[in-house]
Amino acid sequence: MPSHIDTHPVEAAEFLSPAEFVNSDAPEIQAYVAEALKALSEDASVTEKAILLFETVRDGLRYDPYNLPLEPDLYRASAIAKSDSGFCVPKAILLAACLRAAGIPAALGFADVRNHLNTPKLAELMGTDIFIYHGYVQVWLDGKTYKITPAFNSSMCDHFGVKPLVFDGKSDALFHEFNQQEQRHMEYVNDRGLFKDIPINEFLKEFYTIYPGLIAYNQGRAEKMYSDEIDDEFTTGNEDAKA
Repeated sequence: MPSHIDTHPVEAAEFLSPAEFVNSDAPEIQAYVAEALKALSEDASVTEKAILLFETVRDGLRYDPYNLPLEPDLYRASAIAKSDSGFCVPKAILLAACLRAAGIPAALGFADVRNHLNTPKLAELMGTDIFIYHGYVQVWLDGKTYKITPAFNSSMCDHFGVKPLVFDGKSDALFHEFNQQEQRHMEYVNDRGLFKDIPINEFLKEFYTIYPGLIAYNQGRAEKMYSDEIDDEFTTGNEDAKA
């Protein structure tokens, strides 16, 4: 899934406008982007803005694969912006919305990936090492495209011994291929393509079909969260996460 020279400016323009879930025109997203970019000077480049937005979403929302919203409305970028955690799909939606709000074309991408270093608990709930609909973003910068995923925050990567993804504006930030011990970590096995918006009905239908155990756990976990009884590998900040 390499970067390539963009020869279709019309295609890029399609991914500038808001969508139902990538609602880049929402006040919450406008405020989120303004807050993130205030650290940059007024003459900052588009690439500098894209890098900062990537880092803001990557580290601003703690990665939590158990936080699986079952209501479509919770996949709107404006709702995600108010969260403190999420899995790869909401984080990709938020990043795409932020980039579009900053005037940078961004498409949602989805792929099925195999995670070789899955935790035993999550693997048991999923019943497979394949993560369907892994979310990433394709961004257009200076006539080139880059595929980037903000899923795994830096503190979580440090805890689990995974190399954090860094986007430098010159190459993709997509492949968590190896951990820090050079063991196989993640591979992309099926690219589902690029989308202006999340195909929410198909997405949720497949999750219910493929991951009934994870869905059931998530429903129970949501109930426990109201009484602060939840305990899993992905605690706040991930500093005390249990492997």
